[in-house]
Amino acid sequence: MLRWRQQLWLLLPALGLLTLVFLVPIAHYLWLSTQTQTVLTELRPVPAGAAQWIRLWNDSRFWQDAWQTLRFAGLSVTTEMVLGLAIALLLNEPLRGRSSLRMISLLPWALPTTVMALGWRWIFNDPYGPINLALGWIGVTPIPFLANPLITWVATVWADTWKTTPFVALLLLAGLQNIPRDLYEAAQLEGASPWQSLRHITIPLLTPYLLIALVFRLAQALGVFDLVQVLTGGGPAGSTESLALYAYLNAMRFLDFGYSATVMLGAFAGLLVLCGALATLWWWSSGRQDLAGGER
Repeated sequence: MLRWRQQLWLLLPALGLLTLVFLVPIAHYLWLSTQTQTVLTELRPVPAGAAQWIRLWNDSRFWQDAWQTLRFAGLSVTTEMVLGLAIALLLNEPLRGRSSLRMISLLPWALPTTVMALGWRWIFNDPYGPINLALGWIGVTPIPFLANPLITWVATVWADTWKTTPFVALLLLAGLQNIPRDLYEAAQLEGASPWQSLRHITIPLLTPYLLIALVFRLAQALGVFDLVQVLTGGGPAGSTESLALYAYLNAMRFLDFGYSATVMLGAFAGLLVLCGALATLWWWSSGRQDLAGGER
């Protein structure tokens, strides 16, 4: 085995790359969050101490967007986990044309988010989208998908779920294929029902994969930007505005770069806490499974 110093030397290129693309921007944002840099300062940083953080704490729009982002991530990720598990279980069965089904199921995930959002924006259009055109043909009043705050929020969640459920299904399918078929055959001989096999075999052995999918999707959903920007622009009346979009607006529309960095750091801190807790849970569940395997 390689000594720890040799292992460290082998890791240095990866650590250097992570420092360059991750730690350096974070450090710059931390510095920028203590500055005031707007058109009023001629875009030159002016030391501001903790003023930006105090402003963030008292910013009702920031907390509103934080709640909206959490609510969006909670509903979309939960739906994706349930649908992804169902699709993975279906694609894991020995069906005719299974390879074609797997390829077709991945098409939504393969589409660029901007293209997908433009497509759903056309589908939800009032009154010329295909849904409202079909409703008009049968005499039903068109639905204001992108004009009513609640309906628009639901439509945004649906678009995100349609886009990213195949990603969850792909991860869970990989986990299902690592579960020995002998376990199911033994459970069937013991008289276990499909539901009992799912509950006592599939879910426990799939838990690490479920947590990996949950961490990835939660990180992506809490940082949602392009979907909201293209589909709704944060409207109507800011009802779908995310934290990432709020930071973007501060930087690119209001040219308030110092406060934009503070908003991003506030969102990043919350994301780090949530994903860190889930990663710890994944590590703990993996350790328990390894221990159980060793005892057997």
